[in-house]
Amino acid sequence: MTVWPFKRKRRGGRTNKYLNKVKEKTDVAGDTNTRIKTLQNICENKQLNRPVQKQGKDDISSCTQRLSSIKKTKTKRNHDSVFVDAGGVPKKLRQKVVQKLILANSDSDDEWTPPISKTLTKISSEGFKESTESREGEDNTSEPDDVARASSPSTSSSSSQNTVLDSYGRRSRARNTKDTLHHQGSVDDKKRCHQCSRKAGTVVPCCKCKQKLYCVKCIKTWYPQMSEEEIVEACPFCRGNCNCNTCLHSTGSSETQKRNITKAEKIRHAKFLIHHLLPFLKQICDEQSKEMEFEAGIRGIPLCDMEVEKTTYFDNERVYCNNCATSIFDLHRSCPKCNYELCISCCREIREGNLLGGADKVVFHYPNRGSEYIHGGDPLEETSELDYSIDQFKNVAGWKANSGGVVPCPPKAMAGCGSHALELKRIFPLSWIANLQVKAEELVQSFVQAPSKQDWTCTSNEMLRRAACRSNISGNYLYCPTLRDISKEKELMHFQKHWANGEPVIVRDVLDQASGLSWEPMVMMRALYDSTVFTTGSKFSEVKAIDCLAGCEVEISTHDFFKGYTEGRTYENLWPEMLKLKDWPPSANFEDLMPRHCEEFISALPFQDYAHPKSGLLNLAVKLPDGVLKPDLGPKTYIAYGLPKELGRGDSVTKLHCDVSDAVNILTHTKEVMLTEDQCSKVEIMKQKHKAQDEREGIRIAQEDRATVKETNAKQYDGIEGTNFPGFPCKLSEETGGALWDIFRRQDVSKLQDYLKKHYKEFRHIYCSPVEKVVHPIHDQAFYLTLEHKKKLKEEYGIEPWTFEQKRGEAVFIPAGCPHQVRNLKSCTKVALDFVSPENIQECFRLTEEFRRLPKNHKIREDKLEIKKMTLHAINQAVKDFEELMAAK
Repeated sequence: MTVWPFKRKRRGGRTNKYLNKVKEKTDVAGDTNTRIKTLQNICENKQLNRPVQKQGKDDISSCTQRLSSIKKTKTKRNHDSVFVDAGGVPKKLRQKVVQKLILANSDSDDEWTPPISKTLTKISSEGFKESTESREGEDNTSEPDDVARASSPSTSSSSSQNTVLDSYGRRSRARNTKDTLHHQGSVDDKKRCHQCSRKAGTVVPCCKCKQKLYCVKCIKTWYPQMSEEEIVEACPFCRGNCNCNTCLHSTGSSETQKRNITKAEKIRHAKFLIHHLLPFLKQICDEQSKEMEFEAGIRGIPLCDMEVEKTTYFDNERVYCNNCATSIFDLHRSCPKCNYELCISCCREIREGNLLGGADKVVFHYPNRGSEYIHGGDPLEETSELDYSIDQFKNVAGWKANSGGVVPCPPKAMAGCGSHALELKRIFPLSWIANLQVKAEELVQSFVQAPSKQDWTCTSNEMLRRAACRSNISGNYLYCPTLRDISKEKELMHFQKHWANGEPVIVRDVLDQASGLSWEPMVMMRALYDSTVFTTGSKFSEVKAIDCLAGCEVEISTHDFFKGYTEGRTYENLWPEMLKLKDWPPSANFEDLMPRHCEEFISALPFQDYAHPKSGLLNLAVKLPDGVLKPDLGPKTYIAYGLPKELGRGDSVTKLHCDVSDAVNILTHTKEVMLTEDQCSKVEIMKQKHKAQDEREGIRIAQEDRATVKETNAKQYDGIEGTNFPGFPCKLSEETGGALWDIFRRQDVSKLQDYLKKHYKEFRHIYCSPVEKVVHPIHDQAFYLTLEHKKKLKEEYGIEPWTFEQKRGEAVFIPAGCPHQVRNLKSCTKVALDFVSPENIQECFRLTEEFRRLPKNHKIREDKLEIKKMTLHAINQAVKDFEELMAAK
């Protein structure tokens, strides 16, 4: 191992002779522009002899190299100072002259925009190019921490110039601004740590790039998984996983490994999309044709002669039905007076006298009975209530279509005017959807054969994971390949076979193909904090976390939250306090706030033909054209505490729910937190207190003796070779996971709903209040099935979920329409991304229809996916791609 110990060297004094010569020549010039032009001539024509440092290649590059480190400030105009080379003068005089020069060129008190920028172009095109090529990345990495936050690195000459001028135009909190003014060309700067930009006592050099150095302290703090020998072989910067301030906010540092897709594969994917989407295109076309025919009958004209007025519509807006909140993508009805808009599904239901969309509001009351009640004690006498009701309008029985089928605008009680009939409007060209259907049908008929559905059989036990114990053995295993397995060409079809059957898929070791960027909470917090300071100005000194026991938001300092992530937190009675951050950071654009972590996540995605958010050929969300408002599908981060032992109340869980789109979830970081013996004894005492409270309130949960359950299930599931079924207390593998998943099959949804409707009073929700009302047992997101409830579900209804532990570096693919719940066994950091696959589009349609029938104040009622609009654009793009590929063949 090579280690460079060093001591700070004293810089030798330099003469002012060169400075005086420059001033003599430029002082005789007239205005500022003339003086600057004179300076340019001095640099280009080498009119003066000057001391040249060892690192300078020629007079121009050395001069421009030092120009890049000059600080901008503001002051009065018409000062006698000039823009000079700062390399050959003492520090104090150099800073004074440099500042006076920049101030002399300021026309006002506004932010300085240098008139010298044009004259520097010629110099920088030569000098900066040489300096940046010879020491790529050095300008950005040698700055102090806080200065580095204000600049973004670049390898091009023009952007390097802009970076220097822009970064120093802001206020810097650097502890030593003098060092930033002379770091170019300084011998001591070669000994700066790339991570902290300080001159440390002992640094480890990189033998690969021969430029970057890391001090021992930073290696131990920020790269504990790397030894000093590994740093010498290739530093974090060379490996692409450097987490210094500058690298965390750079883009393009980590190149996503893109698979080379052949022309034949593109044609096959286009056929696959058209084949799967055509039935839904027909469904949309039929719905619109019926409304058109009905309108033609009202007007008394032939369908071919009918014209429909186009509504005012912009690509960057969403149009929703005022009654059921479903997205309007084309034909709809609108009031000419009050602009009330109604989807054609609601129009059809009104004519039939059975309006399902836009159900009446439902009020959910969750009284806050105090902290003592939450922990099993008595409630407070006076309690405040949290209800999810909001002011909405009830359906009026008088809102009916007239004898001719014309739907009037609803009365004022339903936000309409009640005085006009709703008129038919359109968004797309009148016959565009019908013509698209004809074209798609012709292409499908021209296909020699439909996309093959090869009958894959998993023969290797290494690619399977036991996740259930149903009587049907074939449905108990999940497809669980490694990253190396799916690199084979035919594994995509293997994945499609399981995916089309609505089965979850687990891919192991996905982080192996990424650069290895740290997902430690402190690294992520530092990345987010630095981004927001200079972009949005937002403060993240505090976060809003969800208290899993009370089920409500609490404010906590960011430092305290992440300290609890690694060390754990408890209430005063030593009951574990479980907190979680959902959809963090709180911004729609994860890519802008944390660009390197976003790149790291995308590079780790398996089956990118489906999951890639920008280039996935089989991801319908990618097919939306530019300018059209797109749904927010992520990625998003979920950071939560966790414990291996199930508490029964206040566990760190994501409650049972069902997503309208497909999703992939990668566990990027875990931290195990164990309870002390004193805590364990306190937990058992508190559980007895909780049980007594349940009995007082009539909440009965079947809880058998744990030892009996363990013995029974151990006998039942023992002997399954190479399997682990953690949903029941059986033998666990040596390597424990970070999160416990329960994913239910689509065919079991009705039985699952029946069970929850029957036993909903056995569950608690907000403020640990008993659940008193159920609108939709899954979409309410009010239930988590504990071990006892899962056993009871199997006994009464004969169903059970796929249950498995997700380990660090594993990606879980969840099909749309599969209800699932998650419990964190450790403190976990997970990153999730939604996508829309052609195999599961039927579930997207079904769930969208379920959402529109929910009460108006339900939290998930809004149609955020806009699946019908997405389907139209996706099949239109697939038809275009197929025609272009065949034309170029």
